[in-house]
Amino acid sequence: MASTTRSSGSAGHEPGTVTTSVPARLDRLPWSRWHWTIVIGLGTVWILDGLEVTVVGNIAGRLAEPGSGLSITSAEVTGIAAAVYVAGACAGALFFGWLTDRYGRKKLFIITLAFYLTATGLTALSFQSWWFFTFRFLTGFGIGGEYAAINSAIDELIPSRYRGRVDLAINGTFWLGAIGGALLSVVMLNTSYFPANVGWRLTFALGVVLGLVILLVRRNVPESPRWMLIHGHPKEAEDLVEAVEAKIRKETGRELPPPKGEITIRQRATIGFGLIARTVFREYPRRAWLGLSLFIGQAFLYNAITFGFASILTTFYHVPSDRTGYYFAVIAVGNLLGPVLLGPLFDTVGRRPMIAGTYIGSGLLLFGTAWLFHSGQLTANTLTACWCVVLLFASTGASSAYLTVSEIFPMETRAMAIAFFYALGTAAGGITGPLVFAKLTQSGDNGDTVLAFSIGAALMTVAGVVAAFLAVPAERRSLEDIATPLSATPAPVADTSAG
Repeated sequence: MASTTRSSGSAGHEPGTVTTSVPARLDRLPWSRWHWTIVIGLGTVWILDGLEVTVVGNIAGRLAEPGSGLSITSAEVTGIAAAVYVAGACAGALFFGWLTDRYGRKKLFIITLAFYLTATGLTALSFQSWWFFTFRFLTGFGIGGEYAAINSAIDELIPSRYRGRVDLAINGTFWLGAIGGALLSVVMLNTSYFPANVGWRLTFALGVVLGLVILLVRRNVPESPRWMLIHGHPKEAEDLVEAVEAKIRKETGRELPPPKGEITIRQRATIGFGLIARTVFREYPRRAWLGLSLFIGQAFLYNAITFGFASILTTFYHVPSDRTGYYFAVIAVGNLLGPVLLGPLFDTVGRRPMIAGTYIGSGLLLFGTAWLFHSGQLTANTLTACWCVVLLFASTGASSAYLTVSEIFPMETRAMAIAFFYALGTAAGGITGPLVFAKLTQSGDNGDTVLAFSIGAALMTVAGVVAAFLAVPAERRSLEDIATPLSATPAPVADTSAG
């Protein structure tokens, strides 16, 4: 196929202007083995995060026991350690998000994974509580950076008609890691197999092994052609897309349909942070409020309440600490199924009704669970069943928050937008939440736990109402149609038939 990218301007450090159909060519591709490579290579970050968060939640009781090797309380593990992990993730998202937009998706999702591996390995060597807290912060720092790099790359590489379901499914793999972390903790906390001061260390060490395997797989994931176009690498973008098209033609035995439209890009080496901030908040204020509402709602539900689930089981139902992993694995299955089962509806029924429906639905179901808990009608098993239903909807809504902020802002701001809304929303729900709710769920007072449930339910419901009014109908539309790139010339020749 002849090149569809035409450049003008001087060579060297002053990029010129390029007219290209590369974005349209990526969007019209059929699903292929190449796309599976992207999904496997990038989706694994959420497995690591799920493993990290779940392991810490389930080992809280063991770390607080005499002989664990650390002088630390259960409340400090689920409160302070959870808060510093999330604080690290917020800081890492902002720092690495800026670097991702500046230096590219591929470089950063390799660097952030390496950062995570180092910090997790050092967590396993903790000998004092301050060391444990420090490397929980740094582990979160690496994971936060992954969010910005990974979500921006996913949306820029996946065809528009599949983008919603794929993004949600990938974000939902967090719960595959949670299942692994829950079951792993059952084995590692069993003192018949490992001493009390060894099992939890091996759990973190196994996270490093998993991360190394993911690092090997991720080497095959390419840079985003959209990023390359804007940052002065049109030939590399063209060569990559041509190679992918050739593979898909060989795989399917058919010619590809012609791309619909071109866009003219004014290439630039960097995008200033001031321009990014002005664009997000001045040009798209309604979308900014939407992103903030979605992230605060899901952050309170998950970081503040769900990850205290093990403490609720031990406090109110006297479930042994080495058995809580089984219960958490069950609710993790509900979380995993949500994005997988409901994800396709985001591309067919549409973003607005599905985002609003999953948020409001999970909020109302959690209010019902709080009432049943308060009236003493639940056992450990039935509470777990209720949480499964709540989280089937809540996990889908939470995943849609990442999808939303990664597709409704211009290309140049994508990683920073993800980082900013993740950091701000998660700081509100994920840092303050654990510190407050750790005391509520561990107080042994039924009313305190009901209050924790109700706050999470209220915030999810409010976020759903905001989405009902402000969510963007982004289904099956190109990213350039949803938000014109800042680098586009005043009159881009792009297909906008999607509305």
